[in-house]
Amino acid sequence: MELSHRESVPEEGTAPHVIVVDDDPRLRRLLQRYLSEQGFRISVAASAAEARQALQGIQPDAMVLDVTMPGENGLELTRALRDAGQDLPIVLLTARGEPADRISGLEAGADDYLGKPFEPRELLLRLKAHLRRLTPAPAADNLRIIRLGEKEFDPVRALLSGPEGNVHLTGGEAALLSVLARHPNEVFSREEIARALDMAEIGERAVDVQVTRLRRRIEPDPREPRFLHTIRGRGYVLKPGVQ
Repeated sequence: MELSHRESVPEEGTAPHVIVVDDDPRLRRLLQRYLSEQGFRISVAASAAEARQALQGIQPDAMVLDVTMPGENGLELTRALRDAGQDLPIVLLTARGEPADRISGLEAGADDYLGKPFEPRELLLRLKAHLRRLTPAPAADNLRIIRLGEKEFDPVRALLSGPEGNVHLTGGEAALLSVLARHPNEVFSREEIARALDMAEIGERAVDVQVTRLRRRIEPDPREPRFLHTIRGRGYVLKPGVQ
């Protein structure tokens, strides 16, 4: 992997904090150097255990996580973090780049999947894309609060809230809900959603996985969706309301 030229650097004090978790010391050093040069604050860990320990003292904005580590692997750590309510964007790294492997990563709760070997600049661009989704978008006249039963979704802030407070969404879940909430009652094909979520490379199955995950967040009974409907042969549609 060759280091690319320097990209634009965030203003001082606003640099995103990324934790890189990989058992390969060479790759850790390379990514630590490269991402630091691009203006990120970087923490590193050589194992899932080290990452868990680090997360007790820091709150990173994103995680870059190797899948095939000794002991607890990346998929297991991803699943555990999601179960614990961690909603930071997670980009998985693996030497296995088959679509089925990528689907497994998404099912575990990851937001993205990058096969080794990869160009560091591609990782940089993906990280920036996921971090942008966490940044409130400018207000627009046609954006309004979406009611989903007892929950509400603010498309501007990508925030889902309910009677018990904010509902944790991963970056991928928030991105999907934002796409659908900006055009309620409009049917989106899987292909359109995949393009909007930068998942075209993985395929339409990845969209189904994200829909399944999102339904667990917004539906009283994900098996009988009230709001996020499947339109056979066409795709998906969000039908907000208080039903």
